[in-house]
Amino acid sequence: MADPRVARPIAGIDRGYSSPVSTCLVTGGAGFLGSHLCDELLARGNRVICVDNLETGSLSNIEHIRDPARFVHIGVDIIEPYFIEEPVDCVYHLASPASPIDYLRLPLHTLKVGSYGTHHTLGLAKAKRARFLLASTSEVYGDPQEHPQSERYWGHVNPIGPRGVYDEAKRYAEALTMAYHRQQGVDTAIVRIFNTYGSRMRPHDGRAVPTFLRQALANRPLTVFGDGSQTRSFCYVSDLLRGMIGLAECGWHEPVNIGNPDEFTLVELAEIVRELTGSSSEIVHEALPVDDPKQRRPDITLAHQLLGWSPEVALREGLIRTIEQSGAELLVRGGSD
Repeated sequence: MADPRVARPIAGIDRGYSSPVSTCLVTGGAGFLGSHLCDELLARGNRVICVDNLETGSLSNIEHIRDPARFVHIGVDIIEPYFIEEPVDCVYHLASPASPIDYLRLPLHTLKVGSYGTHHTLGLAKAKRARFLLASTSEVYGDPQEHPQSERYWGHVNPIGPRGVYDEAKRYAEALTMAYHRQQGVDTAIVRIFNTYGSRMRPHDGRAVPTFLRQALANRPLTVFGDGSQTRSFCYVSDLLRGMIGLAECGWHEPVNIGNPDEFTLVELAEIVRELTGSSSEIVHEALPVDDPKQRRPDITLAHQLLGWSPEVALREGLIRTIEQSGAELLVRGGSD
């Protein structure tokens, strides 16, 4: 009987494929952000291996990609050892439940993806001598006592609160990534992603932008947690991808914030969404979740100095694009609250 701890080759890869272009592996490639990353990497001429067990991702996000010579989807759960037989040049590790609804529903799986999944994927990058980029999160800062948050800030996280399964999974993944770099010599990078939005976000994933858009388009009340004075900084997906790929293609190893430093209260966001959709929805308030951060805004000085990066898409413009690209989907799939 085969030892289940031994990494198994993955079927479905064209072994005869050879090309001078880079081969990129994207874990979580059928999710919101991962699918946009797959699109962008393909547009830049790369070959893409998408690894996603579809726990929170969806085939609908990648079904438009019809290029079997340059794109393949592998349905594997990375909490188990896995291996890719062909060469890989760059690994983008995005896999993880990312919305509160998902990681509160899947707390143990979230911790396993951050630990076992990151360990297995780092091992693959080491074996392939590939550049490895960890998609971390601004959640490593918790409910911050520093504002705005720079990469030097160690954070203010409640490790035993309900959000801790996601926050600590990502903090552990960062520690593991740096350990592989320092001890094993793996070429690693860490991007700390602040709130990002765009098309393909699930209507009921619990995050503010898709929730407000779904409710506004259906003329239902916009639900704001607490008094709505807590702030967030919203980055449009194309800006985020530009920064992420830029970081993957440079030689920096320590964490880098990528996010839009324009700061809005959640009430302001709700009012902007209501205005842009022409909705008659009222704004209603619900109880504030445990450990919900009061402020969130990235210090992007390092990203600007290192990559020459800064966001280009303002919130209103990004929301208009999101409405145009996924408004009908939000109505059809949104259903009732």
